[in-house]
Amino acid sequence: MSFRVGVDVGGTFTDLVALNNETGELMNIKVPTVTKKISEGVADALKEFLNLKGSIKISLLIHATTIATNAIIGQLGLELPKTVLITTKGFKDVIEIGRQNRPELYNLFVEKPKPLIPRRYRFEVSERIGAKGEIIEPLNKQELGEIVSKIMKEGISTIAIGLLNSYINPKHEREIEEFLKKKIRNIFISPSYKVSPEYREYERFSSTVVNAVLRPIVSVYIDELIEEIKRVMGEIGFYIMQSNGGMASASSVSMKPISIIESGPAAGVVAAAYYGELLGLKNILSFDMGGTTAKAGIIIENRPMLTHEYEVGGRVHKGRIVKGSGYPVRFPFVDLAECSAGGGTIAWVDEGGALRVGPLSAGADPGPACYGKGGENPTVTDANLIIGRLNPNYLLNGKMKIYRELAEKTLKSKICEETGLDVEEAAIGIIEIANSEMAKILRIVSVERGNDPRIFSMVAFGGAGPMHACPLAEELEISRIIIPLNPGLFSALGLLTSDLSYSFSKAVMEKISEVEPEKLEEIFTEMEEKGRELLAREGIPEEKMVYLRKTDARYLGQSYELTVSVPKPITEKNLESVKNYFHKRHKAVYGYSVEEEEVELVNVRLTAIGKLGKPKLKEKNSIVNRRVNVQPEMKRPVFFEGTEEYLDCPIYLREKLPPGFSLEGPAIFEQYDTTTVIYPKWEAKIDKFGNVILNLVG
Repeated sequence: MSFRVGVDVGGTFTDLVALNNETGELMNIKVPTVTKKISEGVADALKEFLNLKGSIKISLLIHATTIATNAIIGQLGLELPKTVLITTKGFKDVIEIGRQNRPELYNLFVEKPKPLIPRRYRFEVSERIGAKGEIIEPLNKQELGEIVSKIMKEGISTIAIGLLNSYINPKHEREIEEFLKKKIRNIFISPSYKVSPEYREYERFSSTVVNAVLRPIVSVYIDELIEEIKRVMGEIGFYIMQSNGGMASASSVSMKPISIIESGPAAGVVAAAYYGELLGLKNILSFDMGGTTAKAGIIIENRPMLTHEYEVGGRVHKGRIVKGSGYPVRFPFVDLAECSAGGGTIAWVDEGGALRVGPLSAGADPGPACYGKGGENPTVTDANLIIGRLNPNYLLNGKMKIYRELAEKTLKSKICEETGLDVEEAAIGIIEIANSEMAKILRIVSVERGNDPRIFSMVAFGGAGPMHACPLAEELEISRIIIPLNPGLFSALGLLTSDLSYSFSKAVMEKISEVEPEKLEEIFTEMEEKGRELLAREGIPEEKMVYLRKTDARYLGQSYELTVSVPKPITEKNLESVKNYFHKRHKAVYGYSVEEEEVELVNVRLTAIGKLGKPKLKEKNSIVNRRVNVQPEMKRPVFFEGTEEYLDCPIYLREKLPPGFSLEGPAIFEQYDTTTVIYPKWEAKIDKFGNVILNLVG
């Protein structure tokens, strides 16, 4: 037997998901995360899998990790290394001055993030390259030698190099890199021309500094992980999920750790894209609601949409990262919006007597009050229990009892006494507020990006996603929802369905009317050659390589860009089509276009993809063509928004529902890892893979 295996390390559990390449059988293993040495937890999961399956072959092992983000936000045990920045004379304070973005506009005492490199470790060297790449002042090697002497005395382990205009001409950065390699052994070097060769000094320097800070941490982590994997199962293909939704080799990630900052969250959107292909749906909104947060992503023409701007360690407000609250990183990230609305999100009453939900969460311990673990605050889960949506006797297949009386007690004391609402009214209010917050993040990735949500299908997953999907879809006028077979494991499935992916970029800074097609084609061809070389090293045949060309474009004089696709080959005609598409995209996103205005190309981008072939899910015995009669396990009163009273709602065990089974809501499907709430006006049908397909009929 041959398996494709994904391992996702969380704060509490390390999750292993394995897919049988021949049968499509899917299995999951959870083991406690070993926080002090994460590689041991991964090894424990692999050992348990081998004990269950015996003699097997693992064709591919893919890993998702939060170590990069955790290091930046200061997780205990992940101490940031001493890092040096070498930059052009006069520019060592760029990473501290930054932009005039204020995370709190009206707070006179707001503090910006502390620089990752203290001022005493920022060294300047005399050199200057002009805006067009011309050498104005050669690199001063004597000053560089003096800097190296200081570095060696300080015991520095990693160095960032960021020079002015090196995105146009990296000659001096290359010279510094070679000089350092000759003078200092066993040191990590991150030159900006390799990390982020794009225009804008602050963002380029910041990306390079974050990369330099992370390199020792991530490299040691990966080395330990590879040793543990070898010890358990010998040599196997090992890859790591990147923030762009593709996976890369361990060696590539060690060189560029900023590529895995959002490693875990990207997997859910990748899984949703895979489901879109599986079911013949090109446009998907992914909705992931877990215990602490809810996340939304968007897939267009079977491809997750990406953003090239991110602030690691930044705060999130109303689904958006607060500008100026973190450290900017320029790399392709799966475009996600996030809010503090999960099953464990706490409801409270503010000083004005208004009911609020979030941002604080009860977490896993003590968790919602109804869990009986000592939680004293009302949560979204408690509210769902109060109005009948959760079965107090069936959570985790009956392994976990929950207590309605504890949920009632906390709602009465913390909400009802403050607001004058009764328990049911308070519970409904909590759910409606949470739904309102989650509808906002779905609008951010759809309407605010210039996409009509009505032409999309929603894939709802996470432990709480299927409970809230129907009202959110109605809010955005979405008429189809897909609930996968195991929503609680769905993100990990994304690890098994991704392809190899390497991203490249280069600044061009030219008006589209002045671009020489041959020169631009040469730039793309060079990037394709780099991508081809990396994919060939991983054994990807030429026919499985795909190259996506894009460019960041803007109207001349603007300070922001839109990323649009570029046809191959570059010709005058194709450049005209790029310009026309930019006008259309600008109008869709911002509501207007100025077709007589000059369009400027800022950066060109290439994604080299190595197709690995998608795994096949196991199909159930199909009886799709006739209605199947399955009796409910029970009925219980459940309250739905928009109704005046409780409805007598049939309750089904999802594992007993065969393909072809269908009904009209209201109804509830219960299973081990989630509860699916089917609202009135929605029809549910089980497809051949065991997915629940919901269609709006009312």
